[in-house]
Amino acid sequence: MTVLAPPFTLETATKKVRVAEDGWNSRDPQRVSLVYTPDSRWRNRAEFINGRAEIVAFLTRKWAKELDYRLIKEIWAHSDNRIAVRFAYEWHDDSGNWFRSYGNENWEFDAQGLMQRRYACINDLPIKESERKFHWPLGRRPDDHPGLTELGL
Repeated sequence: MTVLAPPFTLETATKKVRVAEDGWNSRDPQRVSLVYTPDSRWRNRAEFINGRAEIVAFLTRKWAKELDYRLIKEIWAHSDNRIAVRFAYEWHDDSGNWFRSYGNENWEFDAQGLMQRRYACINDLPIKESERKFHWPLGRRPDDHPGLTELGL
């Protein structure tokens, strides 16, 4: 597999975004943590996370609460070692209440292509189950499933 490392082109940045989406859709905190530097720093909403151990703990808590999680990411902009994305994900809580969470992330990568900084802003919108748009089986979004732009999100 080709390592997707800076400097990014539009093509490699777009691939990097899809690889990140696929990882998060695995809902495997350990797997996801390995694409971050050991000392990676995050801001996720109002929570500050430092290092892989805290990333694993955070994602474990997240996916215990956000059930049937399905995510779509889309590139917004890129530079040599930075990528900006917008995203939406759908999930429900343990009472069956559905949500679509929208947000933006700013990413910064080291020379090896590991993410060293992640800044995320996220808003949750309650939705009815009938309003869901992400219906693929849990796991990787199929290549033929529409993205955010095609879904009007």
